[in-house]
Amino acid sequence: MYKSLKIGIVNCKFGENVKVVEPVNLYGCEIGANCFIGPFVEIQKKVTIGSNTKVQSHSFICELVDIGDDCFIGHGVMFINDLFSEGGPAGGDQSKWKSTSIGNNVSIGSNATILPVSICDNVVIGAGSVVTKNIIEPGTYVGNPARKLK
Repeated sequence: MYKSLKIGIVNCKFGENVKVVEPVNLYGCEIGANCFIGPFVEIQKKVTIGSNTKVQSHSFICELVDIGDDCFIGHGVMFINDLFSEGGPAGGDQSKWKSTSIGNNVSIGSNATILPVSICDNVVIGAGSVVTKNIIEPGTYVGNPARKLK
């Protein structure tokens, strides 16, 4: 026997002209004006997304993520808020979760993984990259771990 949980779109704040392609799981998040949210995206509570930002299909944006204006989140991008600091998942202990801050005009390529970091304005993250440290200088970053290319 199983219990089916249907989330859909619950307790979200939307700016003007937001386009959401269902199916999605959006709950307790705030989406700015003129944003696009593709299908099969999950955006959890306590997430804010600025205006004019696009989130492509199959991306996961966990709690405690802030994304700025004019950003692009590619297909299948994963945000992480639990670093398994004690060797396993924190589970319900949210005090162990960490936050992520993405600046304005940031593009994140498909299948990138973003650990709890801060990324400054005007950054490009290459597809498949893993961002493990704060990015404090504009530029293009690629690889695992992501390093500045130019």
